[in-house]
Amino acid sequence: MKNLKPTTLIPALHMGDNAVLEVDAHWANSDTLAVILHPNPKAGGTMNNKVVTTLYRFCKENGMDTVRFNYRGVGLSSGEIEYGNGEYLDSLCVLDWALQQTNAKTLWLAGFSFGGFIACRVADKVLTDYDVNLQKLTLIAPSIEKNDPTGLTLPTDTLMIYGDQDEFVRPSSMADFADEFGIKSKVMAGASHFFHGRLSELKELIEK
Repeated sequence: MKNLKPTTLIPALHMGDNAVLEVDAHWANSDTLAVILHPNPKAGGTMNNKVVTTLYRFCKENGMDTVRFNYRGVGLSSGEIEYGNGEYLDSLCVLDWALQQTNAKTLWLAGFSFGGFIACRVADKVLTDYDVNLQKLTLIAPSIEKNDPTGLTLPTDTLMIYGDQDEFVRPSSMADFADEFGIKSKVMAGASHFFHGRLSELKELIEK
């Protein structure tokens, strides 16, 4: 899948003076900013992933200022893939940039798979150090087995959606995660990790 809309290259000074991150931003003069994080870059995950695109379209259709981006080493973004702290720092860089571009007072964070775990880390940071209202955190099949969320603080309005046939993250581990953190979860019967053929249903669950 190709991103047909021109993207923006923003400074990524945490990686060096000339480093950039590739961003796809939609501005709607909204009170809410949505930032969406993509899955495992080591497995080919990009901001054009179909689940990320479903989230992106949902946010646009609901009138939000909406931002998705490529982590380091993906697309036109500088650097090399880390699968860890580097992508977390990239996410904070994009969030800081986006908050400077908008008058939005509330934030909606979302992430799929690896991006779901990074979104948890970003949410924890926002709740501690940012002067913006983190209104909602949406996690789609978050990768919480390979990545440990222990000790993170998540917003009260956190929603997790996953399929009961997920082949990459055990559904039982996501159920345990929901119980541990006291978050709302919705389970899609028969759905796989990538929600093949089920994206319309996924979007409906996000909307409810």
